[in-house]
Amino acid sequence: MGKPLAYFEITTSDDAAKLQDFYRDMFDWQVNVMPEMGGYGLVDTGSEGAVGGGIGPAQSHSGVRVYFHVEDLDAALKKAEGLGGKTVMPPMKISDDFGSFAVFTDPHGNEIGLWDRPGLQG
Repeated sequence: MGKPLAYFEITTSDDAAKLQDFYRDMFDWQVNVMPEMGGYGLVDTGSEGAVGGGIGPAQSHSGVRVYFHVEDLDAALKKAEGLGGKTVMPPMKISDDFGSFAVFTDPHGNEIGLWDRPGLQG
């Protein structure tokens, strides 16, 4: 079975609030901005069964990144490296409820996220 898309992220090194407004207005999304997370906003697309995401200030990567659900982050990173990718962020725990994430680049330099959130299928 293939690995499902689990999350998307759109970040900027410029004006995160303006970017959030753009996507809120463009797609009629709800963006819940969380000051305690530096102004990062969680996105509810309003579509049942749709993948959620986040829009906010860039921490290390500015642009669009997608996250795929995997059961084992270390094994997935090792597989990516074996196929010519490179780990750019080793597994980092979010919380017990939300699991951990990691990031690698594919052979062309595109950053791809991995997420092992408990309860997701894939």
